[in-house]
Parts: sequence; structure tokens; C-alpha cells
Amino acid sequence: MTVILKSIYLAASQQRVWSFLTEPDRLGTWFHRPKVALSGGGDYAMFGTESGDKLMWGHVNKAEPYDYLEYTFTIKPMGDASSLVKWWLEPVPGGTRLSLEHSGLPEGEAAFGLTLALDEGWDDHLNRLRINAPDVEPEKA
Repeated sequence: MTVILKSIYLAASQQRVWSFLTEPDRLGTWFHRPKVALSGGGDYAMFGTESGDKLMWGHVNKAEPYDYLEYTFTIKPMGDASSLVKWWLEPVPGGTRLSLEHSGLPEGEAAFGLTLALDEGWDDHLNRLRINAPDVEPEKA
């Protein structure tokens, strides 16, 4: 099975990071904006902040505030196929460790381009989250 794994550290509390994973306005600062907050048991769709186009959709399987979020993930290049995104939030001294697992991706050489695009996309999104989520401005070197 093709799986993308990422982990980052954020100078922000679990509660603040959670808000960036679930609240529409905050999701829109680093990822895509849903019309409603992500919560357990609900369907969602996320839209491009500039285009307004529907970019991804699915169902929130679990939302355990401040610790764990899980949802199905579908985008147009995947057709009707659905993958699974899981987020873990762990307290660490000075902030939160945020881990991502994106599993159930299409396999094989023909799907490798999509895997590369998603992998690079997560890197870009997580870098924007690093800029937007901290409780305080990082010190400049």
C-alpha cells in the first residue's frame, strides 16, 4: 500500500493546532477552506481559496479534539477512489508534534505521478502551516 508519512513540530498548543486542522478560516490559511468545520461523522468539501473550485471531499470518520483527526480524502485525479488522512497531535515541550499519515493511495507506476504530487503538496501545505500556526512569531536568526 502506498502511504505518505509526515511529521512537523509547531510552536503552538494542541488546541491551536487543532483549530488549524478543523476551522474553515484557519484551514484556508494553509490548506483549503471547507464551508463548515470538520467534525466527527460529517461530510466535508474543501474549496480553493482563490478559485472557489471544489478541490477535495470526503467524510470525517473521527474527530477527537486536540489529539486525533481522521477523514477520507478524494480529489478529481483519483476518480471515485478514496484514501485516508490521519492526523495525530502530541504535546512536546514548547509546542506540538503534528504527524500525518495519508494511506490508501493508488498503487503502481501509472499512479506514481499522483503520489509525487500529493507528497510535494503536503510539504507545501505543512510549510504554510508552520508560518500560520505558531502562537508567537519565530525569532529571526
